[in-house]
Amino acid sequence: MSAPKPSTQVNAAASKGIMRPVNRFLEQWIPSALTFAIVLTLIVAVLAFIFTDAGPTDVVVGWGEGLAGLLEFMTQMCLILLLGHILANTGPVRTLLAWLARVPGNATFAYVFVFVVAALASLITWGLGLVVGALLAREIAVQSRERGIKVHFPLLVAAGYSGFVVWHMGYSGSGPLTAATPDSFLSESLGGQTIPVSETIFAGWNLLAIAGVIIVCGLLFFLVAPKAGAPVYELPASVSSETQSQVDDEVVTPADRIDASRILTLIIGLALVVYLVIHFAQGGGLTLDIVNWSFLALILLLVRNPLELIHLTKEAASNVGEILLQFPLYAGILGIMSTTGLIAVFSDAIVSIANPASFGVLALISAGLVNFFVPSGGGQFAVQGPIMLDAANQLGVDPSVAIMAVSYGDQWTNMLQPFWALPVLAIAGLKMRDILGYTVITFLGAGVVMAAALLFVSL
Repeated sequence: MSAPKPSTQVNAAASKGIMRPVNRFLEQWIPSALTFAIVLTLIVAVLAFIFTDAGPTDVVVGWGEGLAGLLEFMTQMCLILLLGHILANTGPVRTLLAWLARVPGNATFAYVFVFVVAALASLITWGLGLVVGALLAREIAVQSRERGIKVHFPLLVAAGYSGFVVWHMGYSGSGPLTAATPDSFLSESLGGQTIPVSETIFAGWNLLAIAGVIIVCGLLFFLVAPKAGAPVYELPASVSSETQSQVDDEVVTPADRIDASRILTLIIGLALVVYLVIHFAQGGGLTLDIVNWSFLALILLLVRNPLELIHLTKEAASNVGEILLQFPLYAGILGIMSTTGLIAVFSDAIVSIANPASFGVLALISAGLVNFFVPSGGGQFAVQGPIMLDAANQLGVDPSVAIMAVSYGDQWTNMLQPFWALPVLAIAGLKMRDILGYTVITFLGAGVVMAAALLFVSL
């Protein structure tokens, strides 16, 4: 059962001042992410007509031939989301979340705690972080109510979603992992080379940036927590802990007993673990595929049997559908830009206003703007990655800086863009306007830290 909406008075208090027009604009004028992809296709086609010598036939052919260009990447991205959602809903993880919900002893600590846990989960995989943030916020709200602790539920949910602001710095960052994957769509822009994750995700300056974002944003949640006696919107008494749905398939036939046995999933899970150990022991690197197989191995070891895995997969599949439709459109956009020379036009424009020291921050800002129109991190890299890498090459900037700058920009404006908040809001029973007054604070704090990190590494 979802929570009723916050009262008008409390919602207004949570979204006061400058955020009111922003809330109103987002609610009324921001269409779906799929519509954005369609509109962006038309915009890029018009720009190709204006800024290149390409004719209508060239644009249509480049678009049509590019539609299938990201099929492998699309599968990898959808698997990351699917497996993250499944992992978050396995029995052991749900039990862990219920235990973690008992840790905060007061409301202020609860907001900071939810943010930190969601951030750490997002660093593991973004699909896990989104679901964990929402489930933990809801569970803490339930347990706090039972203990007589008044917590402001919209702020709790905002803290859970805000953990998503570090996802592209972590283990499932699609940009850095694509750059580390041989023969990816970024290979041509990288001169046929790859960039190991030791220079991006696990670079010392990126690890410091992660710590900085978590510390600064955690402090901000501490500071904006409602004071004692201030009005708060608590989770209604009618809402209880969300229990894990049970698999109630009847076990009658020998085939049913096989499906209900843990042995099969355990064997395959252990086999995957052995493969991963061999892969890394032989000097293998971290790629999108390896990340997905590590999550799949963990899931296979945690689920009770194939029946449970099938059940969890069906529940998670609904989150993947819209992304499946978007990626061919982004691939078509990349096809237009690469065949018409529009990539070179854009990169030359960036080079004309940037220098090696300012490139990282300018790339961060531009990526943040593009994220409003292309909210998928993988889709954004398909559109913007080659442009930024080409510009970085012309300016003599390390390509790892370009990769991480686009990654930072993508995760940064997710705090304002409603697309990835939808799963969180659905679990919490809220709307974007209920949490946006708080996520904009995350946006500002994280933006300062990420810009500082890019300036530091560019000096």
